[in-house]
Amino acid sequence: MSPILRNKIIEVCDKKIKDKGLNVGVSFYAFFENKNTQPELLMEAATWWIKEHKLDHFEKAVKVKALVA
Repeated sequence: MSPILRNKIIEVCDKKIKDKGLNVGVSFYAFFENKNTQPELLMEAATWWIKEHKLDHFEKAVKVKALVA
């Protein structure tokens, strides 16, 4: 996983946990704006999420953060 994606995942998960608590869920789309401005990074996230870890569409942010930390 690229350092850019790893940092983005940690940053987003930290913010969501802070704002909504430990039970907040995220999908890999949470790490991107609603625009396709970073297609390579989006595909990297999707591959990591779906192919490598076989995660559900929504997972707890604490679980996702633990996987990348």
